[in-house]
Amino acid sequence: MRYEGTIYRPPGEWKSYLLQCTVGCSYNECTFCEAYKSKSFRIKPLDYVIEDIKSAGILYPQTETVFLCDGDAIVLPMDYLLAVLNHVKAAFPKLRRITSYAGPISSMKKTPEELRRLCTAGLNRVYLGVETGDSELLAKVKKGVDAEEMLRAGLTLLEAGFDLWVTVIAGLEGGGEAYLRNTAMTAQLLNQMRPQHLSVMTYMPMYDTPMYEDILTGKMTVQSPRESLLETRELLRLLTLRGTHFTANHPSNILPLKGTIDDDTPRFLEMLDEEIPRASNRRTIRAHIHG
Repeated sequence: MRYEGTIYRPPGEWKSYLLQCTVGCSYNECTFCEAYKSKSFRIKPLDYVIEDIKSAGILYPQTETVFLCDGDAIVLPMDYLLAVLNHVKAAFPKLRRITSYAGPISSMKKTPEELRRLCTAGLNRVYLGVETGDSELLAKVKKGVDAEEMLRAGLTLLEAGFDLWVTVIAGLEGGGEAYLRNTAMTAQLLNQMRPQHLSVMTYMPMYDTPMYEDILTGKMTVQSPRESLLETRELLRLLTLRGTHFTANHPSNILPLKGTIDDDTPRFLEMLDEEIPRASNRRTIRAHIHG
């Protein structure tokens, strides 16, 4: 397939055919992220994308899942998105799911009726990067929305019928006990949103990002492994979700966790309680480069 630049996908989409509809991210201002900084956002010509779909249908007829990339396919115009969805369904007879990232700003720019139409047309699952429920921290990392707007975006996507996968990032507030405020607010937001899936990742400094520069200049400290585990434990303790699929098994996580919130929460807490005393209090910059 014809890809431009490095392609990113959620961990759960590792089996999916990756269909690049846009180049880059329509927002691309988050201070912790370097994923699309080398790309200028643009929408690929529709006929070009349709050619890719038809070619993939011939080469990979057994495809069951398709992920629309780059950073935020929800931003695409309705006519464009509906055409892509229709061609994807026609190309892959065994298709079970079409997914994409969904930015909070672009999601709210679509009307509830438009979102329902996209869901009905086959866009089954969307991934929303909540990151934190703390409005001050959302502003600091330049997410573009506050906690109330993030909650509204998530609820709107759920009401439209999407299978919603939310991600939050432990450690965005830095080291020390600042995580207690962040975690309380994040749990409050998630308890109101009630997504079907929740993933917790751990902040990893990325070269050439504003947040990395803050670390180098001493404006921010990085969480220690012990603090990261404590933050994950506190979040799980405060969540009142039931039946939500939960993962904390990204390469950034100190202790891999996977299961269902409520049913498996006691097991998660027990595992964390065993690991926390062994975890280091030393804060180091584990700089990471994608690709």
